[in-house]
Amino acid sequence: MTETAIMESTGAVPAVTGTVAVVGAGIVGVATAVWLQRYGLRVELIDRSGPAEGASFGNGGVLASCSVVPVTVPGLVARAPRMLLDRDQPLFLRWRYLPRLAPWLIRYLRHANEGQTRRIAAALYPLIGDSLTDHQALAAGTGAERYVVPSDYLYLYPDRSAYDADAFGWDIRKGFGFAMEEMAGDRLRGYDPAFGPGIGFGVRMPDHGRISDPGAYVRALADHVVASGGVLRTAEVTDVARDSGRVVGLRLRGRDGRAETLPCDAVVVAAGAWSGSLAAKLGLKVPLESERGYHLELWEPDRMLRAPCMVAAGKFVATPMEGRIRIAGVLEFGGLQAPASRAPLALLRRQVARAFPGLTWQSCTEWMGHRPAPADSIPLIGPVPGVDGAFLAFGHHHIGLTGGPRSGQLLAQLITGRRPNIDLAPYAPSRFY
Repeated sequence: MTETAIMESTGAVPAVTGTVAVVGAGIVGVATAVWLQRYGLRVELIDRSGPAEGASFGNGGVLASCSVVPVTVPGLVARAPRMLLDRDQPLFLRWRYLPRLAPWLIRYLRHANEGQTRRIAAALYPLIGDSLTDHQALAAGTGAERYVVPSDYLYLYPDRSAYDADAFGWDIRKGFGFAMEEMAGDRLRGYDPAFGPGIGFGVRMPDHGRISDPGAYVRALADHVVASGGVLRTAEVTDVARDSGRVVGLRLRGRDGRAETLPCDAVVVAAGAWSGSLAAKLGLKVPLESERGYHLELWEPDRMLRAPCMVAAGKFVATPMEGRIRIAGVLEFGGLQAPASRAPLALLRRQVARAFPGLTWQSCTEWMGHRPAPADSIPLIGPVPGVDGAFLAFGHHHIGLTGGPRSGQLLAQLITGRRPNIDLAPYAPSRFY
């Protein structure tokens, strides 16, 4: 094992002192900033648009500790072509983007087998397996506590046979000890009368949670960083300044187009789907793509769901939030630049009508955003090989909100010379070096 790998797996990274610049003010970056301040460091938080303006605004809002099973399950390769041609399946592709997507996609699909799926799940569990507690610890004393709501999390199926068809994923979840209760018929309907007749079987998972307003939650955490002495800047980071292999600053371009160099002693790249270009400038070519996700928000519904639920047939999440129900899901490949597509939003509308017939609302808003998807579905958390003071914290795919607090704490521990209590080797950026 190389010296870098040993340092990453044991947490034995020399402590940083002084100022840490965190690039990205989503949940991962803001959580990192909060924990860095708690460990005594000064923080500069930089984002191209402002706190919670990306996936941290538009996510499903579920603290989905059980979501250890990646998209790349066995059988995906065979199913994907049919899914792309079926208007009622939650997989979309902008075909003009396929030539650019292909190299990443080939690497991604190589993980769609049992061995890789179990390996990925084992890596994700330490980051998300106790998400509710992690969020409660992060939010404590920040003013953001009210947005963290303990709740059940339900998986909903048309019938028992559809649930049985997902046996592989449930076997993995059971292996991690998640509690669950199977429900059907009157018992399921009694839990929440909003479920339509097309939903005949469910699994209730206690000890989960939800965020009642994800955007407001992350903004409240960012406000706490500022109130605690941190600085929040709205600017685009164009490069990392180095001297003799060590980080000495960030090169920024403000909204007025003016360039400047911000001095710092370390940098954390936590810019989600936009992190790849900065990682490349640090010498690391990460196979990273945007998985474009969509949501609808149904404002002032005539009834509120009791708990967040995953409607398995449509692969979408319905989450009760403040004043609305958020319907989030769909997977589209089309890169960072293309505008939102109409077909995914139309699919979400059809799925709502099937799952919750009779539900009405006063108004509906739409959103599209970008999930950062590394080819192996495992986040990058740790130091950049060969660049002292450079750290990465991105690539959380579908678990950014769920795993953000733990990821931020682990990275802050690493930066300040503390020894994390888990093996960081699965998340090491050096795996792509």
